Amino acid sequence: MRILVCGGAGYIGSHTCLSLAERGHQVVVADSGVNSSARVVPRLRRLAGMPVPVHRVDLRDRGALSVLFATYRFDAVLHFAALKAVGDSCRRPLEYFDNNISGTIVLLQTMQAAGVRRLVFSSSATVYGEPAQVPVREDAALSVMNPYGRTKLVAEQLIGDLCTADTGFRAANLRYFNPVGAHASGLIGEDPCGEPTNLMPYICQVAVGVREKLRVFGGDYPTVDGTGVRDYIHVVDLARAHVDALEYMVREDRSVTVNLGTGRGVSVLELVHAFERASGRRIPYEIVDRRPGDAASVFADPSLAQELLGWRAEFDVDAMCRDAWRWQAMNPEGYRTSVRRTPVMRVRRPKIVAARVADAY
Repeated sequence: MRILVCGGAGYIGSHTCLSLAERGHQVVVADSGVNSSARVVPRLRRLAGMPVPVHRVDLRDRGALSVLFATYRFDAVLHFAALKAVGDSCRRPLEYFDNNISGTIVLLQTMQAAGVRRLVFSSSATVYGEPAQVPVREDAALSVMNPYGRTKLVAEQLIGDLCTADTGFRAANLRYFNPVGAHASGLIGEDPCGEPTNLMPYICQVAVGVREKLRVFGGDYPTVDGTGVRDYIHVVDLARAHVDALEYMVREDRSVTVNLGTGRGVSVLELVHAFERASGRRIPYEIVDRRPGDAASVFADPSLAQELLGWRAEFDVDAMCRDAWRWQAMNPEGYRTSVRRTPVMRVRRPKIVAARVADAY
């Protein structure tokens, strides 16, 4: 199939492009460049072993998106494109609503106009808020605690309403927990803009000397060592799940909503110690006050994904840390590391459409 990957130059999107290529699918990337680097593209093409057209398109740009759908005949869309930091969403809620929700609406309208009726949506465990019990099942109550989570929940609801109105539209909502790790090659990985807001990239930057020490928020939770427990999932496992979900929709002609996690909680200090083993470096840390709204323990029940998709996580926390450290050690400044540039793939614009698709990289 030919797949449009929105946000395909980002962390999870780029790994999923590789998984799609490995299964024999053709990939076209649309990315605004807000949460990604141009330098991922030649690395992605090198690993995929095939041309990967990449276009700078903001999903809210209806004209540019329409040109892209008129240029290619897509069989499905994978939608990763979103602003994604919880804390930042609390400071800039309107920007998150505009980007994440408006962009999704325009994408769905463009898909419908083009007759593309399969979508895999990058959702999040934040739609559960602070769950009443763990492990978290898909039928748990939905209760968001921040604007970012609200954008994911609203997008799921929009997609669900479209599936009800258009009985031929199929969607997979994938609620994932805490993606970490990197591709085994060390060529692509997580490269946050500015100070990391997630635990693993912060640990990586402490290990490589970019940050002095790690702050651990809360050391008095009712957990194995007093620190918060989360479900960390290797990004390669996560990427594979997106392709499994896509192929499930095609095979079964059904929509699906599933959790993606390992089903095992790992505390902050357990992750720190695993990273120290993987890197051979000490990670200095200090325990500070809890953050408001942080739950003591959150991890997934991933059994439905295994039952329906035949998917389960394969990598353990030691493998996650080894691959994350390999990426950071090979790329201490992220994608700012110099790479050989690759010629840009260009799209020929149909004469009947006046809007323009800008080549991104």
